[in-house]
Amino acid sequence: MQAYLLAVYGIGFSRPRALSNAKDTADEICTVYGSGTTTIRTVRNWFKKFRAGNFDLQDEDRSGRPVTTDADLIKTVLAENPRYSVREIVDDTNIPKTTVHKHLIKMGYANRYEVWVPHLLTETGLMNRVSTCDLLLQRHERNPFLKSLVTGDETWILYQNVSRKCTWSKENRPSTVAKPGLHPKKVLLSIWWDWKGVVYYELLPQGETINADKYCNQLDQLKAAIAEKRPELVNRRGVVFHHDNARPHVAMVVRQKLLQFDWDVLPHPPYSPDLAPSDYYLFLSLKNSLRGKSFKSISEIKRTQMNILQVSLNNFGKRA
Repeated sequence: MQAYLLAVYGIGFSRPRALSNAKDTADEICTVYGSGTTTIRTVRNWFKKFRAGNFDLQDEDRSGRPVTTDADLIKTVLAENPRYSVREIVDDTNIPKTTVHKHLIKMGYANRYEVWVPHLLTETGLMNRVSTCDLLLQRHERNPFLKSLVTGDETWILYQNVSRKCTWSKENRPSTVAKPGLHPKKVLLSIWWDWKGVVYYELLPQGETINADKYCNQLDQLKAAIAEKRPELVNRRGVVFHHDNARPHVAMVVRQKLLQFDWDVLPHPPYSPDLAPSDYYLFLSLKNSLRGKSFKSISEIKRTQMNILQVSLNNFGKRA
């Protein structure tokens, strides 16, 4: 743009052009380069420099902190601690608050809440997940085992399953719905299943949870159910068993019980719900189907959830 001003002023021509006033020149520059490219005041300042014999087109150094230095400082501070607030960045860098805010927006930063995850894995834990996944994939390529797999887990079933829905409202006043209490009425569902459907399940009485002794008793019931419903697993293929590493599942008495059964227990890395079929597939479908439903008794829960589970597992079996 400065070169264009020189041309307008007459520098570099064999016959100088007639000098234009600042307003006409600013209008002409905006016509060529786009609206808002320059202002009348800027053009006057450049003309003043030209009349004084200064035809240097480079911007002169100005006092104050360079813009790039401000941006680099903010990046450095956030790299050390991304939880810093704007005020803490100001205190650490001595950059004005408005300047910090502008730079954050310009650099694409946004201040959001952290995402909840079950556990922050260490480098060793991450490598354990990768190696376990690779081991399972290689095993399945050598000898497909999904149709011999029996997997299981536990989940809570609420008596009152509250759900939020979109509603039409006026004046930006959405409808309200009460959140579940801190201690809602619920029962624990323990379930084991394979590609054909439910093998064994149990709804524990209200207020009862799982411990190692209870889990061992459930495994005895599961073994009997497999012998009755899946005799081919017992007679030919053998049971490939999977559960996560919750405390009752990895207790010493439980490990001894599984050794007695001679089941092939698959490895499961810590804090990996996305690698557990029940968490990743079955329970997600179950909770979505239970939204908005209310129950008065365990028997009513039993009838409803068994229908839902069977439909979900039928769909799973078709894909297996």
